[in-house]
Amino acid sequence: MTLQELKNLFKKELEKIYTLSESLELFYIFSEKFLELSKLDLQKNPQKEISDEKVKLFLSVIAELKIGKPYQQILGEAFFYGNRFFIDENVLIPRPETEELVDLIIKKLCHNSTSLKILDIGTGSGCIPIILAKFLPNSQITSIDISPKALNIAKKNADFHKVNINFVLKDYLNEKLDDVYDIIVSNPPYIGTSEEEEIPLSVKNFEPKIALFAPPESVLVFYEKIAEDCKNHLSEKGMIFLEINQKLGQQTLNLFKKTLSKSKILKDLSGNERFIIGNK
Repeated sequence: MTLQELKNLFKKELEKIYTLSESLELFYIFSEKFLELSKLDLQKNPQKEISDEKVKLFLSVIAELKIGKPYQQILGEAFFYGNRFFIDENVLIPRPETEELVDLIIKKLCHNSTSLKILDIGTGSGCIPIILAKFLPNSQITSIDISPKALNIAKKNADFHKVNINFVLKDYLNEKLDDVYDIIVSNPPYIGTSEEEEIPLSVKNFEPKIALFAPPESVLVFYEKIAEDCKNHLSEKGMIFLEINQKLGQQTLNLFKKTLSKSKILKDLSGNERFIIGNK
Protein backbone atom coordinates (compact mmCIF):
# COMPACT_ATOMS: atom_id res chain seq x y z
CA MET A 1 0.00 0.00 0.00
CA THR A 2 1.28 3.47 -0.84
CA LEU A 3 1.29 6.39 1.52
CA GLN A 4 -1.46 8.08 -0.49
CA GLU A 5 -3.61 4.95 -0.39
CA LEU A 6 -3.12 4.66 3.36
CA LYS A 7 -4.04 8.32 3.79
CA ASN A 8 -7.20 7.88 1.73
CA LEU A 9 -8.16 4.79 3.74
CA PHE A 10 -7.59 6.63 7.00
CA LYS A 11 -9.84 9.52 5.92
CA LYS A 12 -12.57 7.24 4.57
CA GLU A 13 -12.74 5.05 7.68
CA LEU A 14 -13.02 8.05 9.99
CA GLU A 15 -15.26 10.33 7.94
CA LYS A 16 -18.34 9.63 10.09
CA ILE A 17 -16.51 10.57 13.30
CA TYR A 18 -14.07 13.32 12.38
CA THR A 19 -14.06 16.24 9.97
CA LEU A 20 -11.66 16.05 7.05
CA SER A 21 -9.23 18.45 8.71
CA GLU A 22 -9.34 16.48 11.99
CA SER A 23 -8.72 13.13 10.31
CA LEU A 24 -5.85 14.59 8.29
CA GLU A 25 -4.25 16.04 11.40
CA LEU A 26 -4.57 12.66 13.13
CA PHE A 27 -3.03 10.96 10.12
CA TYR A 28 -0.07 13.34 10.28
CA ILE A 29 0.34 12.71 14.02
CA PHE A 30 0.40 8.94 13.66
CA SER A 31 2.57 9.08 10.54
CA GLU A 32 5.18 11.02 12.49
CA LYS A 33 4.96 8.47 15.31
CA PHE A 34 4.94 5.24 13.30
CA LEU A 35 6.62 6.21 10.03
CA GLU A 36 8.90 9.00 11.29
CA LEU A 37 7.64 11.18 8.48
CA SER A 38 6.80 14.86 8.84
CA LYS A 39 3.82 16.51 7.14
CA LEU A 40 6.20 17.83 4.49
CA ASP A 41 7.67 14.36 3.93
CA LEU A 42 4.17 12.99 3.42
CA GLN A 43 3.37 15.62 0.81
CA LYS A 44 6.66 15.11 -1.05
CA ASN A 45 6.44 11.35 -1.46
CA PRO A 46 2.81 10.18 -1.66
CA GLN A 47 3.75 7.02 -3.61
CA LYS A 48 6.11 5.73 -0.94
CA GLU A 49 5.37 2.07 -0.19
CA ILE A 50 4.29 1.28 3.38
CA SER A 51 5.08 -2.12 4.84
CA ASP A 52 2.30 -4.52 5.82
CA GLU A 53 3.45 -4.27 9.43
CA LYS A 54 3.00 -0.49 9.46
CA VAL A 55 -0.34 -0.73 7.69
CA LYS A 56 -1.53 -3.08 10.45
CA LEU A 57 -0.53 -0.45 13.01
CA PHE A 58 -2.66 2.14 11.25
CA LEU A 59 -5.60 -0.26 11.01
CA SER A 60 -5.33 -0.82 14.76
CA VAL A 61 -5.31 2.95 15.34
CA ILE A 62 -8.39 3.38 13.12
CA ALA A 63 -10.25 0.72 15.13
CA GLU A 64 -9.45 2.47 18.42
CA LEU A 65 -10.34 5.91 17.08
CA LYS A 66 -13.68 4.54 15.88
CA ILE A 67 -14.69 3.59 19.42
CA GLY A 68 -13.84 7.09 20.62
CA LYS A 69 -10.51 6.42 22.30
CA PRO A 70 -8.50 9.66 22.59
CA TYR A 71 -5.54 9.73 20.24
CA GLN A 72 -3.23 10.66 23.12
CA GLN A 73 -4.06 7.39 24.89
CA ILE A 74 -3.40 5.45 21.68
CA LEU A 75 -0.03 7.17 21.42
CA GLY A 76 0.61 6.75 25.14
CA GLU A 77 1.77 10.34 25.38
CA ALA A 78 0.61 13.95 25.33
CA PHE A 79 2.29 17.33 25.24
CA PHE A 80 1.89 19.81 28.08
CA TYR A 81 3.55 23.21 28.25
CA GLY A 82 5.76 22.13 25.33
CA ASN A 83 6.93 18.98 27.07
CA ARG A 84 6.20 15.31 26.41
CA PHE A 85 4.36 13.31 29.08
CA PHE A 86 3.53 9.63 29.25
CA ILE A 87 -0.15 8.96 29.85
CA ASP A 88 -2.52 6.01 30.03
CA GLU A 89 -6.08 5.26 31.12
CA ASN A 90 -5.18 5.90 34.78
CA VAL A 91 -4.53 9.64 34.39
CA LEU A 92 -6.28 12.59 32.80
CA ILE A 93 -5.03 13.83 29.47
CA PRO A 94 -3.48 17.25 30.27
CA ARG A 95 -5.70 20.15 29.19
CA PRO A 96 -4.83 23.63 27.86
CA GLU A 97 -6.61 25.21 30.84
CA THR A 98 -4.19 23.46 33.18
CA GLU A 99 -1.32 24.83 31.11
CA GLU A 100 -2.78 28.27 31.84
CA LEU A 101 -2.82 27.46 35.55
CA VAL A 102 0.84 26.47 35.47
CA ASP A 103 1.67 29.59 33.48
CA LEU A 104 -0.02 31.75 36.13
CA ILE A 105 2.15 30.20 38.83
CA ILE A 106 5.37 30.49 36.88
CA LYS A 107 4.79 34.15 36.00
CA LYS A 108 3.91 34.92 39.61
CA LEU A 109 6.87 33.10 41.16
CA CYS A 110 9.63 32.96 38.53
CA HIS A 111 11.54 35.83 40.15
CA ASN A 112 11.41 34.22 43.59
CA SER A 113 14.86 32.84 44.37
CA THR A 114 13.94 31.40 47.78
CA SER A 115 13.20 27.74 48.34
CA LEU A 116 9.42 27.32 48.26
CA LYS A 117 7.56 24.35 49.68
CA ILE A 118 4.86 23.43 47.17
CA LEU A 119 1.99 20.98 47.61
CA ASP A 120 0.25 19.61 44.52
CA ILE A 121 -3.05 17.88 45.31
CA GLY A 122 -4.26 15.20 42.87
CA THR A 123 -1.18 15.02 40.67
CA GLY A 124 -2.36 12.55 38.02
CA SER A 125 0.32 12.38 35.33
CA GLY A 126 2.51 14.75 37.33
CA CYS A 127 2.40 17.42 34.64
CA ILE A 128 1.85 20.33 37.05
CA PRO A 129 4.68 19.64 39.54
CA ILE A 130 7.11 18.55 36.83
CA ILE A 131 6.78 21.81 34.91
CA LEU A 132 6.97 23.77 38.16
CA ALA A 133 10.15 21.88 39.09
CA LYS A 134 11.69 22.88 35.76
CA PHE A 135 10.92 26.58 36.19
CA LEU A 136 11.27 26.79 40.00
CA PRO A 137 14.31 24.55 40.57
CA ASN A 138 14.86 25.73 44.15
CA SER A 139 11.44 24.50 45.23
CA GLN A 140 10.63 21.44 47.30
CA ILE A 141 7.57 19.86 45.74
CA THR A 142 5.28 17.25 47.27
CA SER A 143 2.59 15.72 45.05
CA ILE A 144 -0.19 13.53 46.36
CA ASP A 145 -2.71 11.26 44.68
CA ILE A 146 -5.15 8.56 45.76
CA SER A 147 -4.27 6.31 42.81
CA PRO A 148 -1.11 4.19 42.95
CA LYS A 149 -1.37 3.63 39.19
CA ALA A 150 -1.46 7.38 38.58
CA LEU A 151 1.58 7.83 40.79
CA ASN A 152 3.46 5.22 38.77
CA ILE A 153 2.88 7.31 35.64
CA ALA A 154 3.82 10.52 37.48
CA LYS A 155 7.09 8.94 38.71
CA LYS A 156 7.88 7.73 35.20
CA ASN A 157 7.37 11.27 33.90
CA ALA A 158 9.51 12.78 36.65
CA ASP A 159 12.32 10.35 35.85
CA PHE A 160 12.00 11.16 32.14
CA HIS A 161 12.26 14.89 32.86
CA LYS A 162 14.99 14.40 35.47
CA VAL A 163 13.26 16.33 38.25
CA ASN A 164 13.01 15.47 41.92
CA ILE A 165 9.48 15.39 43.35
CA ASN A 166 8.21 13.75 46.51
CA PHE A 167 5.25 11.65 45.35
CA VAL A 168 2.95 10.46 48.14
CA LEU A 169 0.05 8.02 48.01
CA LYS A 170 -2.66 9.76 50.05
CA ASP A 171 -6.45 9.91 50.22
CA TYR A 172 -6.56 13.68 50.58
CA LEU A 173 -10.20 13.93 51.62
CA ASN A 174 -9.80 11.41 54.44
CA GLU A 175 -6.23 11.99 55.60
CA LYS A 176 -4.55 14.94 57.29
CA LEU A 177 -1.66 16.94 55.92
CA ASP A 178 1.47 16.85 58.05
CA ASP A 179 3.41 19.89 56.86
CA VAL A 180 3.12 23.60 56.09
CA TYR A 181 3.47 24.81 52.50
CA ASP A 182 4.18 28.12 50.80
CA ILE A 183 2.15 27.18 47.73
CA ILE A 184 -0.85 24.88 47.39
CA VAL A 185 -1.86 24.04 43.83
CA SER A 186 -4.60 21.72 42.66
CA ASN A 187 -6.74 20.73 39.71
CA PRO A 188 -9.04 18.40 41.65
CA PRO A 189 -12.14 16.52 40.45
CA TYR A 190 -14.79 19.23 40.09
CA ILE A 191 -17.48 17.90 37.76
CA GLY A 192 -20.82 17.19 39.45
CA THR A 193 -22.82 14.06 38.69
CA SER A 194 -25.57 16.30 37.29
CA GLU A 195 -23.14 17.40 34.57
CA GLU A 196 -22.17 13.89 33.50
CA GLU A 197 -24.44 13.95 30.44
CA GLU A 198 -22.57 17.02 29.16
CA ILE A 199 -19.21 15.23 29.17
CA PRO A 200 -18.15 13.72 25.81
CA LEU A 201 -18.06 9.92 25.66
CA SER A 202 -14.41 10.08 24.59
CA VAL A 203 -13.69 11.59 28.02
CA LYS A 204 -15.94 9.72 30.43
CA ASN A 205 -15.51 6.33 28.74
CA PHE A 206 -11.73 6.43 28.65
CA GLU A 207 -10.36 8.78 31.32
CA PRO A 208 -10.47 7.95 35.06
CA LYS A 209 -13.80 8.99 36.55
CA ILE A 210 -12.19 9.40 39.97
CA ALA A 211 -10.14 12.25 38.49
CA LEU A 212 -13.09 13.84 36.69
CA PHE A 213 -16.09 13.66 38.99
CA ALA A 214 -16.36 15.07 42.49
CA PRO A 215 -17.81 12.80 45.21
CA PRO A 216 -21.63 12.85 45.12
CA GLU A 217 -21.94 14.32 48.61
CA SER A 218 -20.53 17.69 47.48
CA VAL A 219 -19.18 18.91 44.16
CA LEU A 220 -16.97 21.36 46.08
CA VAL A 221 -15.68 18.93 48.70
CA PHE A 222 -12.04 19.22 47.58
CA TYR A 223 -12.17 23.01 47.73
CA GLU A 224 -13.85 22.87 51.14
CA LYS A 225 -10.96 20.83 52.51
CA ILE A 226 -8.31 22.95 50.82
CA ALA A 227 -9.91 26.06 52.35
CA GLU A 228 -9.85 24.40 55.78
CA ASP A 229 -6.25 23.27 55.32
CA CYS A 230 -5.21 26.83 54.50
CA LYS A 231 -5.66 27.61 58.21
CA ASN A 232 -2.88 25.37 59.46
CA HIS A 233 -1.03 24.12 56.40
CA LEU A 234 -0.49 27.27 54.34
CA SER A 235 2.38 29.48 55.50
CA GLU A 236 1.97 33.16 56.32
CA LYS A 237 1.78 35.01 53.00
CA GLY A 238 1.44 31.62 51.30
CA MET A 239 -0.57 31.33 48.09
CA ILE A 240 -3.09 28.98 46.49
CA PHE A 241 -3.58 28.34 42.77
CA LEU A 242 -6.64 26.29 41.85
CA GLU A 243 -8.43 25.20 38.71
CA ILE A 244 -12.20 25.29 39.23
CA ASN A 245 -15.57 24.42 37.73
CA GLN A 246 -16.50 27.40 35.55
CA LYS A 247 -20.14 27.16 36.68
CA LEU A 248 -19.29 27.41 40.38
CA GLY A 249 -16.80 30.26 40.49
CA GLN A 250 -18.40 32.49 43.13
CA GLN A 251 -19.46 29.55 45.31
CA THR A 252 -15.90 28.24 45.25
CA LEU A 253 -14.40 31.66 45.94
CA ASN A 254 -16.67 32.15 48.97
CA LEU A 255 -15.03 29.14 50.65
CA PHE A 256 -11.74 31.02 50.89
CA LYS A 257 -13.01 34.37 52.18
CA LYS A 258 -12.46 33.45 55.84
CA THR A 259 -9.06 31.78 55.52
CA LEU A 260 -7.31 34.04 53.02
CA SER A 261 -6.67 37.77 53.15
CA LYS A 262 -7.03 38.06 49.36
CA SER A 263 -8.57 35.77 46.78
CA LYS A 264 -9.96 36.24 43.30
CA ILE A 265 -11.30 34.45 40.25
CA LEU A 266 -9.43 34.62 36.96
CA LYS A 267 -10.83 33.71 33.55
CA ASP A 268 -9.20 31.36 31.09
CA LEU A 269 -8.46 32.26 27.47
CA SER A 270 -11.98 31.19 26.51
CA GLY A 271 -13.49 33.71 28.93
CA ASN A 272 -14.64 31.14 31.50
CA GLU A 273 -14.16 31.56 35.25
CA ARG A 274 -11.48 28.89 35.59
CA PHE A 275 -8.98 29.74 38.32
CA ILE A 276 -8.79 30.96 41.88
CA ILE A 277 -5.63 32.47 43.26
CA GLY A 278 -5.25 33.79 46.76
CA ASN A 279 -2.88 34.94 49.51
CA LYS A 280 -3.04 34.11 53.19
